[in-house]
Amino acid sequence: MKSIGAMLALLTIPVFHVAAQTKTERPNILWIVSEDNTTFLGCYGDQFATTPNLDRFSKQGVLYENAFSTAPVCAPSRNTLITGMLPTSLGTENMRSTYPVPSFVQFFPKYLRAAGYYTTNNSKKDYNTIDQTDAWDESSDQATYKNRKPGQPFFAVFNIFTTHESSIFGNQPDLKHDPEKVPIPPYLPRTTEMKHDWALYYDKVELMDKRVGELLQELEESGQADNTIVFYYADNGGVLGRSKRFIYESGLHVPLIIRFPEKYKHLSPGTRTDQLVTFVDFAPTVLNLAGVKIPAYIQGKAFAGPNLPAPHDYAFNFRGRMDESDDKVRSIRDKQYRYVWNFYPHKIYGQHVGFLWNAASMRSWESAYKAGSLNELQSRFWKEKPTEELYDVINDPDNIHNLAGQKEYKQVLARMHQELHKELIHTKDAGFIPEAQLTEIIGKTTPYEYAHSVNYDIDKVLATAEAASSRDVKYLPSLIKKLKDKDPVTRYWAVTGIIILGAKADVLPLLQDESIAVRIAAAEAAYKLGEKEPALNVLLSAIDSPNEMARLQALNVLQSVDKNDLTRFREKFNTLSATYELTLSKYLLNK
Repeated sequence: MKSIGAMLALLTIPVFHVAAQTKTERPNILWIVSEDNTTFLGCYGDQFATTPNLDRFSKQGVLYENAFSTAPVCAPSRNTLITGMLPTSLGTENMRSTYPVPSFVQFFPKYLRAAGYYTTNNSKKDYNTIDQTDAWDESSDQATYKNRKPGQPFFAVFNIFTTHESSIFGNQPDLKHDPEKVPIPPYLPRTTEMKHDWALYYDKVELMDKRVGELLQELEESGQADNTIVFYYADNGGVLGRSKRFIYESGLHVPLIIRFPEKYKHLSPGTRTDQLVTFVDFAPTVLNLAGVKIPAYIQGKAFAGPNLPAPHDYAFNFRGRMDESDDKVRSIRDKQYRYVWNFYPHKIYGQHVGFLWNAASMRSWESAYKAGSLNELQSRFWKEKPTEELYDVINDPDNIHNLAGQKEYKQVLARMHQELHKELIHTKDAGFIPEAQLTEIIGKTTPYEYAHSVNYDIDKVLATAEAASSRDVKYLPSLIKKLKDKDPVTRYWAVTGIIILGAKADVLPLLQDESIAVRIAAAEAAYKLGEKEPALNVLLSAIDSPNEMARLQALNVLQSVDKNDLTRFREKFNTLSATYELTLSKYLLNK
């Protein structure tokens, strides 16, 4: 029965063209994926790291100097990896969301299965959308390429959890790396907890390196090393303060090393390359190496194998909602500069994210800020953001010298902004749809299909969002006019501009808007303009909404509400369900 079920599952997979290769010519492909680590490896120049296996592996393969996750966090990045599409295009950018993708978007291992490959995943998925279980022959913590048929090529993924963020939670005194000698970027304070967590993390990287060595040895013992192209990479940067979740080199720059055995050296780009690659390129690269035609909808470009397209001039990156805290950041990177546009510049960098605050180093950083013991650089994280950021990543790898306001970089800034704007328009970035509205769209269509319909005018929406986040009062008349626009997404960004500018405008009519996302944004604006009672009535009503993302949007706003005002409205909490009141206490009153 299992065999019949497997055959029927395969029949549902579309058949795609396979290049003229015999089965014996097709390479096996192995992915070794570590979690939450940037380039803390000896082969990338980190002299404090203890990574002998990866250092040795890098000498056998190709080291990519400019590889980037699309997002500085796992689930949206893994969504990119498995689809070959940008989550900002699919509407799957926000952390821990399960919005559907169009039916034509297939998890790319399905194409390998249809071409005769045995596909295994051991074992993390976390794809940030509805799972497609038929992408794998096996997916579990026991999955292995060893179960394939004799002579069958395989695509296998092994995920290493050792360096995950949670590995530094709690005090672990038996450290191998010296906390007094550990290198820490200048934007972080050298608190006792910070030094401990950094030293501990280098310990975890060493353990991860050991596991990589074991997987490589297992491949050798299987007799398949000479037939297997091996990728090693991390699923995002991290994991210590202002890295994972944040759109800097520390959160986005990942190690990538690919080893090509002798028979496949002709598919290799050399021994070391500065080519720009991101996770959107991984699916087409694997398909290209396997001789499988790359579907036209895939947005990435193959960077290894035959008949390669011209490489990217820019790497695109993004940040959306991180767990319970909302944000909207877009970025591009060329080989020298990183450019960032903050669409919510009024929100501080260091928004509270419960999981992140499990790290003692984060709590110590916040405590030091509140105690006034930080310097200006270390304090920036706890303040509002500029609209634009520009960093020379070669001369400023820690991304601490913002060049956006300097005259000599005016042309670079304009070029990078133009390229980012073009990318957002070209991909019809669905991330500008407020999530409370996105939730209402689901069931009728997918975010991608909505963004590609006549209902979504990305040119107008993006122009409004850029004006709203610019902090430039010259856009105020236009924003006030757009408060009455027929499109709710445009109205949302117009009222967000009023919030960011702190400007006077008649937002009270929007407290009755048909869109709950607009009502909540209008409530935030009204509260700041002194209309506290009608604003709080809208926010408290939203907490009782069946729309989960509306509740979360309202809770984010309530974090900035004066506690005395909340106390006056305490009796109104009694009208809420116990569940929502508990949620409010968890996210607001106990912080």
